Amino acid sequence: QVQLVESGGGLVQAGGSLRLSCAASGRSFSRYGMGWFRQAPGKEREFVADISWTGVTYYTDSVKERFTISRDNAKNTAFLQMNSLKPDDTAVYYCAVRYGSRRFDTSAYDAWGQGTQVTVSS
Repeated sequence: QVQLVESGGGLVQAGGSLRLSCAASGRSFSRYGMGWFRQAPGKEREFVADISWTGVTYYTDSVKERFTISRDNAKNTAFLQMNSLKPDDTAVYYCAVRYGSRRFDTSAYDAWGQGTQVTVSS
């Protein structure tokens, strides 16, 4: 089974940027679709972005034109570049891997990282 470790979270002012990383180990990275989710206190975990093994990307409407998902299969790493951050982006961000073609729902993903905290101050 694949193991995922997120990093790169932190505290940033509104309008700032962060780049999250997701390092995978234990299994071939390139064959998986990868997603980013986030969960704010008291809320359900929500879809943020997804990238297929072929590089097809999807974003939730609230982050379009601000966030960019990418992957480096040679390094077994996925990224989420977050620009123009807003306080509403504050959440724990989770990386996830999927083996199937279904995406967006948490149930579509088969392995999860531990999460990294992103806090955007106003």
